[in-house]
Amino acid sequence: MESKDYLKDISEIKDLMNKSSRFISLSGLSGILAGIYALIGAAIAYWLVVEYSSGTLVLNGKIFRLVMLDLFLIAFLSVVTGIILTTRKAKKNGANMWDSSSRRLVVNFLIPLIAGGIYILIILGQQKYGQTGALMLLFYGLALVNASKYSIGDIRYLGFIQIILGLICAWIPGYGFWLWVLGFGVMHIVYGTWMYFKYDIKK
Repeated sequence: MESKDYLKDISEIKDLMNKSSRFISLSGLSGILAGIYALIGAAIAYWLVVEYSSGTLVLNGKIFRLVMLDLFLIAFLSVVTGIILTTRKAKKNGANMWDSSSRRLVVNFLIPLIAGGIYILIILGQQKYGQTGALMLLFYGLALVNASKYSIGDIRYLGFIQIILGLICAWIPGYGFWLWVLGFGVMHIVYGTWMYFKYDIKK
């Protein structure tokens, strides 16, 4: 009996240490909505390119700028939604939204993401855009894996999937758009749904 009590105490201590070192208030619903935003944005971009640009993008053209605006809005809406829903979940759990664990999470997520974003802008400035989709998937996947050390460890699996899709995209760039849709749209919805039922619905 005492042995079981010791094991229970050790388990509770381990759980408390894990909660203190990791930010665990990420919302699965925000992942679902991010995927929906990506699918809607991809549909708009596809329509713009097919209807007004003969199926091709010119880097200094009006349609390209509209597609870039479309991508920015997807990212902006995803971030804002994530902040709102994660803040709400943190308050519901009695957790602090902005503490040392969340700061570590954000910093480790942004390092690969910002580096990747700058690199993509550089190659676009050099009129090289064939690997843009692959690079977005790769750096986003690396950001997720890097941040998973300070949050729910399950996000690393989404990161691994994004990295694999990015490598496939680099191998067959002709399918870059559809692989981007699969990575940022479909996989976000699948992952968010899984996380919602695993973590959120119990709270």
